Amino acid sequence: MSDIRVAVASRSFSRHPVLRQEVLEQFPNATFNDAGVSLKGDALIEFLAGHDRAITALEKLDHSVFAALPDLKVISKYGVGLDMIDLDAMTSHGVHLGWTGGVNRRSVAELALSFAIALLRLVPENIREVRDGVWRQERGRELSHRTVGIIGCGHVGKDLIRLLQPFKCEILVHDVRAFPSFYKTHGVTPVPLEELLSRSEIVSLHVPLDDTTRQLLNAERLGLMRPDAILLNLARGDLVDETALAGMLEDGRLFGAGFDVFANEPPTDMRLFSLPRFLGTPHIGGTTEEGVLAMGRAAIQGLTEFGQPHEIVKGQQG
Repeated sequence: MSDIRVAVASRSFSRHPVLRQEVLEQFPNATFNDAGVSLKGDALIEFLAGHDRAITALEKLDHSVFAALPDLKVISKYGVGLDMIDLDAMTSHGVHLGWTGGVNRRSVAELALSFAIALLRLVPENIREVRDGVWRQERGRELSHRTVGIIGCGHVGKDLIRLLQPFKCEILVHDVRAFPSFYKTHGVTPVPLEELLSRSEIVSLHVPLDDTTRQLLNAERLGLMRPDAILLNLARGDLVDETALAGMLEDGRLFGAGFDVFANEPPTDMRLFSLPRFLGTPHIGGTTEEGVLAMGRAAIQGLTEFGQPHEIVKGQQG
């Protein structure tokens, strides 16, 4: 496949020695983002120009990009989110998609589980107090037998449910799709979103970001949550009204929150990070050694195994 011209726009992929070598074994003339710059707009177009196929991650691909790149025939996605790609524009310009959903599901699900336990046991708050010279032993709560609400029962949502089985939690689920066989096997109860929010002691978000989910948890819906509840978001930042969330945490209308994703990354408003019962990480959900290799190898596979964008997405849904 030495005649196929491949461009790797992703900075992190380009820096990974194993993934880089595996690309070169198949595509010896591949071009990498060795400058380590964030490519967008004209810079992205210039980098991808003259290539047949590309691996992208956080780069925004819209109509203007596809229109300027008539030679580009395949985009393979490094990572599981597709919100950076205009799939309709991609289709109209005859560009195929290589993508495998959920390859980092275990990495994200394990982080969500660790967030839940850390917040229930007041770990962030206690760490801050010890650093400030305060030594006291406040009682937290166990995860076992809690009511957990999972918003989105795709790849990650299902995997988190599997991890929760030993804790004997009551698990509520809300999803636009139904998975009756999975629900029955794992003792899961599907409920409307409002019921899930009002009953759950832990709410974990695992839905994609699109026009139907943007600000899914607005101020009104956040107000339905129990004051002793914890909100987890390891999906996409703009699913939650962060300003309303900060106000609820400050006023004691919500017990705690753990976020790995934010509306702006990196965040410019540090209000949430100043709160004792907020746990924030820099979008590391899928960033384990195992998760990165899985995502990277799926992206390499997508350079040769691809299809029509919407058909690929439909076929890969959890």
